[in-house]
This record gives sequence, structure tokens and C-alpha cells, in this order.
Amino acid sequence: MKGNNQRLVILGAAESGVGAALLGKQKGWQVFVSDGGKIKDQFRNDLVKYEIEFEEGGHTAEKILNADCLVKSPGISDKVEIMKKVRSSGIEVCSEIEYGYRYKGDSRIIAITGSNGKSTTTKLTWHVLKQAGYDVAMVGNIGYSFARQIAEQPCEWYVMEVSSFQLDDIHLFRPDIAVLLNITPDHLDRYDYKFENYVASKFRITQNQNITDHFVVNQDDEVIKEYLATHLVHAKKIFFTMNETNPDNEGGSISGSRLYVQIEGDTMDMSIHDLAIKGKHNQYNSMAAGISARIAGVRKEKIRESFMGFEGLEHRLEFVATVRGVTFINDSKATNVNSVWFALESMKKPVILILGGQDKGNDYTEIMALVSEKVKAIICLGADNKPIHDVFDSVVDTIIDTNIAADAVHAAYSLAENGDVVLLSPACASFDLFKNYEDRGRQFKEAVRNL
Repeated sequence: MKGNNQRLVILGAAESGVGAALLGKQKGWQVFVSDGGKIKDQFRNDLVKYEIEFEEGGHTAEKILNADCLVKSPGISDKVEIMKKVRSSGIEVCSEIEYGYRYKGDSRIIAITGSNGKSTTTKLTWHVLKQAGYDVAMVGNIGYSFARQIAEQPCEWYVMEVSSFQLDDIHLFRPDIAVLLNITPDHLDRYDYKFENYVASKFRITQNQNITDHFVVNQDDEVIKEYLATHLVHAKKIFFTMNETNPDNEGGSISGSRLYVQIEGDTMDMSIHDLAIKGKHNQYNSMAAGISARIAGVRKEKIRESFMGFEGLEHRLEFVATVRGVTFINDSKATNVNSVWFALESMKKPVILILGGQDKGNDYTEIMALVSEKVKAIICLGADNKPIHDVFDSVVDTIIDTNIAADAVHAAYSLAENGDVVLLSPACASFDLFKNYEDRGRQFKEAVRNL
């Protein structure tokens, strides 16, 4: 795919947009970047350095609607005015992963999606391949954008975290190994509040795969099972499950306290107690990563060794400190209810739960049973905490409202006793009070360290 001085327009000047701009410039396209807001210094510096034309603080329609191809950053909705004009103009629109894919050469891709666990599974899979000596990069929603990596340091393998938004504008994108971890309601505002649209978006990861490719998929997820019952996937399906008592089947399974991964009759097994990352959800993530690594040719011993030495993600069930017998855990990346369910499910001690933020229409009843069983108090950390009170006032005796991280930490600590866990697992986006979930997590950690 040559540029031939064709015009590439990019909407959004963050990591994915600027990554596509750098790749487009390198491949001979005439590149123009347009951002409706203020461009961060690090990205503006890239555009200036490589002499890429850009605008910020608004979109100039005349400079956008003459594109031969338009790359849209995943955060931009089709409902914004400029995208309505783009769609009606007939310009080819593609996501950054689609644009990068067209220049990937002979490299191979492991693409990982799902409502929860994407980042951990992506980092774990990358870690296994890296430890095995592969020429591999971690890209997508985690690390560099796919397009930037191809432009600056192309690799033989890419392990990629992929969101539904990125999959919405693919045309040719075809991973050698596609992983689907789970599907629970999320981002429904982008999908006309129709869950089936979100489900279909997740399954786009398989749309271009053929019989030589692999689809690694959670057998225990009812939404996934229902979709597969009525839709054809051409790739070879490899399942992982917790309900399979026979470890001889191909794929991943848990039997007793042992994790099994079997590919083409060759079985790797290890104790779940030896996994560096704990909790039932991380057993699922480990099976998915293990299967992907085995398909990619990594030796069993190297997978086992990598699983034992893996360090988890910042802001995902991250141990912060123990202060006078009270353990503080940062799970700020838990921006939906299902993530909180997994966090609570892995807790073995009484919990003071810090919950709240920008609510996306959460159904908190999904965690009602776990809250009743494990949570002794809730600290609300949000601008509007009414939805939490409406659900939990009759269930939890103590619910306290706060709107800064330090107050939330102090309130939780004052209620906690020796042996308790203070868990920041908000179930909500962070934009009401914080820049992003990372900012929320770091403010939480700083407040803990200042106790």
C-alpha cells in the first residue's frame, strides 16, 4: 500500500493518531492531523519534528473532507459533527490498527480483546514471548500504538490489546491468533445502548481470519457461547474453561488446583498457587496467554517460568502498602462493574470498598452478593454518588461520601481494623474528578503513602 502522495487525514492527535501520522509520513502520504482539543506537548513535538501539518482546537472541514483515507482515533464517536460529514462523503475510514496492518509485512499478530482482563493478558503474553527470546512488541491500547511501532521499530511479533472501538473500523486486519476473554455490558452509549451491537463489535476480531488462524476463546462465557451457536468463525477455535474436568482436551482447563494447557497433544501443567498473579480471573487470563504462547511455539518450561515471575499491571489489583495491619490495593483500572466483581471475588479478608466516579449506567446489583458477603463499608469517591446509595444503603451499614482521593483513603483507614483490606475498585470512569484512571490510582497511592 503506497502513499503516492495521497492525502491521509487523521482525527485525534494522541498516541494512536500520531502513530498513524508518523507511519503515513514515512510511507509517502500527504498527512494532515486534526484534533478538536489541545494537543499534548509530547505529541505536538512529534508532529513538529517530522514536519507533519496539524491543527488543534477544532476541525476544518475543507482540510478533512478531501482525504483519500481517514484514520479516526478510537475515542471519537461517529455522532460528532465532523464524523457525520466524513461518513456521508464516502471517504474510506479506518482505525489505526487497520492502517498499521497494511504495512506489517510478514510479522505475526496476537490480538487480545474482551470486556475485562485485556491489559493483563496482553502484558502476560508479551512477557512470555519476550522471555522466550522472541522479537516482540506490546502495542495497541497498551504501550505504543501499532502504527508507531511499525514506523519506528518493526518487530517479528506484535502482542496487541484491542478495544471494540478499534475493531469498529477494520477492513483487512487479520490477527494470526485472536483472543476473546469475555463479554459483559460496557460502552453501550457508543452502541446505541444495544448490547448485541457491542457483542458484534468484539467478534469483528475474527472477521478476516481463515482456517490457518487460531481463535482462543472463553468457553465459560454465556454471551460468547450464544453468539458462536449462530455465527460462523473460520479460524480454528481453541477453548479455555474452568468447568472442564478432563485435562486431556485441547485448550486450557483447571482441574483441582492445577492449570493445564494442551496444544496438539502436548500438555503443560502447573499449580495455580505458583501463578504470580492471583484470583480466578487471572487463571482465565493465564490460560489464554499460555495457549497463545504455545501456538506461537514457546516451550512449556519457558511459559511456566514466565508465569511464576510475572509482575502484574499498575492500577490492576496492585498491592500498595500494609499500614498497621491494613492492606491497601489499587484497582483503579476497574472501570466497570464486572471488573469489581472479579476484584471482590479474589478478596479473602474483610473489605472497605472505595467505589464511584463517572457512572456509565452501571447495574450494581451484579455485585450485590459479593458486597453483602465481603464488604463492611463503602467509601464513595465521585461527583455524584446517588446511584451507589440507591443500591447499597439497605445492604451496607456505613457509606461515606468523598470527592478527593486523600479523603477517601483517610475515611477508609479510620474504619479499617487489623487484617482488613482497603480496595479502590471504582466500577466507574474517572473523568468527573481525575484526568484518567491512572491519575486516580496514583493519587490513591500517594494518599496511602502519606498516612
